[in-house]
Amino acid sequence: MTKPLPVGKLDMSFLSRLLAQYTTKDEQVVVGAKIGEDAAVVDIGSRYIVTKTNPITFATNEIGWYVVHVCVNNMVVRGVRPRWMLNCILLPEDKTTPEIVEDLFCQIYKASSSVGVSVIGGHTEVTHGLDRTIISGHLIGEVSKNALVTTSDAQVGDTVLVTKALGVEGTAIIASELADTLREKEFQEDFITRAQNFLYEPGISIYTDALTAADTGLVHSMTDATEGGLTTALHEMAQAAEVGLFIEAEKVPILPETEHLCDEFGLNPFGLISSGMMIMTAASDNVEKLIEIMYEAGVKCTAIGMVTDPAAGLRILMKDEIVDLPYFAADELTKIY
Repeated sequence: MTKPLPVGKLDMSFLSRLLAQYTTKDEQVVVGAKIGEDAAVVDIGSRYIVTKTNPITFATNEIGWYVVHVCVNNMVVRGVRPRWMLNCILLPEDKTTPEIVEDLFCQIYKASSSVGVSVIGGHTEVTHGLDRTIISGHLIGEVSKNALVTTSDAQVGDTVLVTKALGVEGTAIIASELADTLREKEFQEDFITRAQNFLYEPGISIYTDALTAADTGLVHSMTDATEGGLTTALHEMAQAAEVGLFIEAEKVPILPETEHLCDEFGLNPFGLISSGMMIMTAASDNVEKLIEIMYEAGVKCTAIGMVTDPAAGLRILMKDEIVDLPYFAADELTKIY
């Protein structure tokens, strides 16, 4: 009997084969189904339409906020301003009240309004067999043809930069979903509240990060770090661009709350879900100017490595030793939640 697949992302080689074998060719598709590319791009004549679908499966608290910003993140890294959203909302039986549903709709409304997105439809139902709410968001945007940014345009010699810090989203989820566990472990209430608020500050949105970077015209590629964390996103970027990478672990920013929670639960922060962190590459000569512009926009930006020849592989300097860049098929969060 074939062994069941584990929780987490599909193996990249398996998924690559499926995408190659079972996707339809279309002359209007500029960016289609491909590992490492965050959104699909379709040529409609004078402009591009960009579209993305994303599920929220970890979080339950503030799930409406999550679904909007996770979808928006995948779109703005294309240099696109998102416009329209549809959501498929599946609610667990025996747990769902009208008040819960209205609060969820309110969350989506507030989050979408904050980034100029109109909710234009979707589907909502109470579903048999679920133990928690699942939302799949579908986002649509548009962009001029000369403004599109892709993941696959990372170039050998580029500097790799990130915004914010490792594990921002994972920190917020742990503090929200496992708050009682943290109290039992004698974490202080102000620590728990502070970590929960990572959802908003530094925040899981990269709306400002990505559009500021795109508007500079200095970035070659952008993507965001979601399930599987930073290093998994770097693997996907490298596959999309057909390049190698050299990363210096000590240069990657991590906040004390994230570090403390990862130590407590035995998690590797490099593999912890990290919405809020954007990855981009730019020519080394433009890095200083790019960091300055991002800083003026209120976005912390850090150089963490280089794009290398593909023959050099994917490597990371960690504790004075150069090792293979880790890949997390299952997010570290699955160890505890």
